[in-house]
Amino acid sequence: MPTSGRQAQDEGAAMAGSGRAKTAGGTAPGRSGKEPAGGQDAPAAIGLRVKRLRKERELTQRQLAEPAYTAAYVSTLEAGKARPSEAALRHFAERLGVAHEELSTGRPTHIATSLRMELADAQRILAVEDAADARAVYERVLGRAQEYGLAQERAAALVGLGECALETGELADALSRFAAAERALADEPLPARARAVRGRSVAHFLAGELRYACYLLESAIDELNTSGLHDPGALLQLYTASIAPYMDMGAHARAAQAAELALALVPQVADPALVAAMHRTVARTLLAEGRVDAAQASLARATELYEQLQIRTELAHCHWMRGYVCAQHDDLVQAEEALRTAHSMLVSRRAALYVSQVEVELADVLRRRGKSAEAAELLGNLLAGLQPGRGAVHAGGAHRLLGLIAEEAGDAGAAEAHYATALSLLEQTGAAGDLADICRLLGDLLRGEGRTEAALNAYRTGLGHRAEPGTTTLGPAPARPPFAPWT
Repeated sequence: MPTSGRQAQDEGAAMAGSGRAKTAGGTAPGRSGKEPAGGQDAPAAIGLRVKRLRKERELTQRQLAEPAYTAAYVSTLEAGKARPSEAALRHFAERLGVAHEELSTGRPTHIATSLRMELADAQRILAVEDAADARAVYERVLGRAQEYGLAQERAAALVGLGECALETGELADALSRFAAAERALADEPLPARARAVRGRSVAHFLAGELRYACYLLESAIDELNTSGLHDPGALLQLYTASIAPYMDMGAHARAAQAAELALALVPQVADPALVAAMHRTVARTLLAEGRVDAAQASLARATELYEQLQIRTELAHCHWMRGYVCAQHDDLVQAEEALRTAHSMLVSRRAALYVSQVEVELADVLRRRGKSAEAAELLGNLLAGLQPGRGAVHAGGAHRLLGLIAEEAGDAGAAEAHYATALSLLEQTGAAGDLADICRLLGDLLRGEGRTEAALNAYRTGLGHRAEPGTTTLGPAPARPPFAPWT
């Protein structure tokens, strides 16, 4: 059957491609049941799909080709020896009864939309139900996104899996997932990678690697602010995540600056979960500045948003922070109530690492309320279940409290051992304020026993940590946005 000029061009190009393939020393791969190398839109992959669909529909090459093309052209395409033109793809897709996208890429119509809906469902499950159930959905999405070469959906599933791992305290798995997400989005602008960067920094922070957590966040903030990628949502995530490691490192001025910039970005951010996280985290800087009413108001706003969103882990964190605020102002009854509420919610979520962190705060309140035996039992169980490399800051805090309990009971030897263990753990993290406090406690204990030289050494160590370069100042601060975020 005669062909049009455009169709003749297609077939001529196909024949030329066939000749080049032969002189290159190889023919197209035969059917092996898998897509060939080169991607799902490679000529060999398209050819295999055309052949498979044609045979499933019991069509001959001539029947598929007519009336626009020849059987020889179909044979060339099925052998993977040439790439079909857009017009040819649309012709074959219509004859085979499939969408053009499915034939050209191997992806079913609307697969990306379907996977995004599953991702939203997984995020909801993680927020209100169980991390294990959410993980199963994310794993399924990851497999399908990989199968169809959907980089954005694959990265989103990896980030979701990383967040599941954070929830359950599996920090090594979380780091691996977030790093894989960043690699999947390596060619995308930084705002697309912000969630993965934030996740990786949080995992390092929870592992006690405070300085590296700050480095990751500051590097990303610098890149955003100096490259013109002014994405308010990405910046809000990064500034918010930087506050906790700054505070633990004693870099209070840097934390306050991050809180100020985060608050200024809020009017430009539509995601209520990001806004809630900012309010919950900023409360800590407000408290450090003595602005108790402002901290309480910020926590109330975060709680309101999390209740609306039904994000139970974050809601538990609000109760946790409220307990911390009450404890700082000696309202120990309210502090114990809030911390027990947070503890119960996190236990029900099986958020093991966060549970241990709340237990340290709760044990401190119990000790101050005269319930030292209960506090010691809580801390002993915590340390027995805390794996190495997980929560060094909070393990150090647990030993500090056990040291105080032992000292109050008159057991100086046990107190010294706990303080020394706490010091060893905290030295790995760079938590300047906590290190200085442990050195003070140890120095006071040693001085009380008449060991003056040892006490002086402990005090000097504490002062050294307070003054250590990079502890209270981490080097140049990240570049501020080149615009006023509130305008």
